[in-house]
Amino acid sequence: MNIILLSGGSGKRLWPLSNEVRSKQFLKIFKTDDGSHESMVQRIFRMLRKLDENVSIMVATSESQIASIRAQLGESVGISVEPSRRDTFPAIALASAYLHDVKQVSGDEPVIICPVDPYVDEDYFRMFSKLYAQVEKAEANLVLMGIEPTYASEKYGYIIPASQNPVSYVNSFKEKPDPLTAEKYIQLGALWNAGVFAYKLKYVLEIAENILGTSSYQKLFDSYNHLPKISFDYAVVEKERKIQVLRFSGEWKDLGTWNTLTEAMSDEVSGNALTVDCKDTHVINELQIPLLALGVKNLAIAATPDGLLVTDKASSDKIKNYVSDNRPMYEKRVWGEYTILDYRLQNDGHNSLTKHLIIKPGQHISYQRHKHRSEIWTFTDGSGKLILDGVVSEVKRGDTVHIQSGMKHAIKADTELHIIEVQIGDELTEDDIERLDWNWQEF
Repeated sequence: MNIILLSGGSGKRLWPLSNEVRSKQFLKIFKTDDGSHESMVQRIFRMLRKLDENVSIMVATSESQIASIRAQLGESVGISVEPSRRDTFPAIALASAYLHDVKQVSGDEPVIICPVDPYVDEDYFRMFSKLYAQVEKAEANLVLMGIEPTYASEKYGYIIPASQNPVSYVNSFKEKPDPLTAEKYIQLGALWNAGVFAYKLKYVLEIAENILGTSSYQKLFDSYNHLPKISFDYAVVEKERKIQVLRFSGEWKDLGTWNTLTEAMSDEVSGNALTVDCKDTHVINELQIPLLALGVKNLAIAATPDGLLVTDKASSDKIKNYVSDNRPMYEKRVWGEYTILDYRLQNDGHNSLTKHLIIKPGQHISYQRHKHRSEIWTFTDGSGKLILDGVVSEVKRGDTVHIQSGMKHAIKADTELHIIEVQIGDELTEDDIERLDWNWQEF
């Protein structure tokens, strides 16, 4: 079974806990049987593997999320990287072409597309076998999963089926309606459109040829920045006449707002926080300073390096309207994590950016150099090996190194290594990194 998980989103609806790099699917909010916590993407990945250990899973995502995916799912998971954001049809076409050209999957094989971030139980994934089997029957070109509505929601699109049977052809699709219209749709037997669908691989490749001019993975990848921004619903679903839908009545939630997210959270308080005489209030504090909530109700409170939020849960769906596209202040990487502590713009152009880096034992950052900035590293805990213009030296707590612009450098942690990094220059961005080769097998 071939499954493509769509991992996107700017993270604005769950600000400040999520951002463009750390989207909601990477938030570790679900408690596992051993008391640890896992994220949405880890939960879905684990459930899929549990039901079918041989399932082929690939994640279609942007380059900014690769590090988070690798950190949470490991190196073995397949990734189709979008060079830029071009909406769901180019992303699905690129991932489909990757399966065909790189993974050598037959064009007659069914493929299932699934968002990476719903909150579901195992019954949801048992439906995938039914989707697969229905595609193999070739009664329709596209087979969808429709969710039995639990209320008249204006947040979802609706599928109008031709019958009330477990498997039905589709009469039409309706965009997100107002509550009264949604109620009328439900009376007609409408289903929520969960964004889960299946097709034979060659079906999407043929449409890619017609709309994008090619179904070649390499050609799609090379021209991706110039492809039209178009959704899969608009490019494919709304134009297809042979569509079937399978009904699903199990647990399904879109954890897209603080209101719905807190319904699924295992703990009401996370981090350095305390609640006293509070009701239906969830608090998450990722900062070192303490947070106290006293005598409040129906609130979501979050404190992270990206900002502070206090919102009534019922109003949390409006957050996206007020959040700007600031650079993320916290990122998880394969090698560890970093938090931006301070960022200052100076009139003379010598700007400064201060980070706290934590590098996991045995991990390293890439061998690299910068054109527009110098860096000062102060090692506050742990030990490791510093590579500076090809020379290797041992570093430990209390050491400091000044890395001038143009100097090649990297660091590998022997124990968990904490570094305060101060960048000084006129361009303090991730774009000012030239990655170089280094034989890490020697360490």
